[in-house]
Amino acid sequence: MFIQQLSVFVENRPGRLVDVLEVLAAEGLDLNGLSVADTTDFGILRLILSDPARGEKVLKEKGFIVKCTEVLAVDVHDSPGGLLFAIKAMSSVGISVEYMYAFGTKLSNHAMVILKTDDNVKAANTLKESNVDVLSAIEVQQRLKKV
Repeated sequence: MFIQQLSVFVENRPGRLVDVLEVLAAEGLDLNGLSVADTTDFGILRLILSDPARGEKVLKEKGFIVKCTEVLAVDVHDSPGGLLFAIKAMSSVGISVEYMYAFGTKLSNHAMVILKTDDNVKAANTLKESNVDVLSAIEVQQRLKKV
């Protein structure tokens, strides 16, 4: 029901993002989705990887500060109001979204949204009851690779 997201703390200086991406590429880790949030001194690089456990291990070995978080991957129809339906379902039962980011899939008219809420279990159950697809890690991989 949940997928693993890595949050990597990266200094805001030239080349640090390159350093993270080089580690992942050298390990053959597929970058499925990402988001960057920044402050003046550092950024938080949120990653959805093909193998989050291995990604966490190799990044820590290279000296990066990494945190693993459970998030929801939700499949939404890529049309006006597609995301609105899912967000309204959660809002109607008092669930707050802490952050989210989206990326495309290889399925026609579908997008994937990564959500972190104040209650991921309740959010997942609410979404499922509303007929919104909450994806497992395997389903995320399948939707990204399907042609």
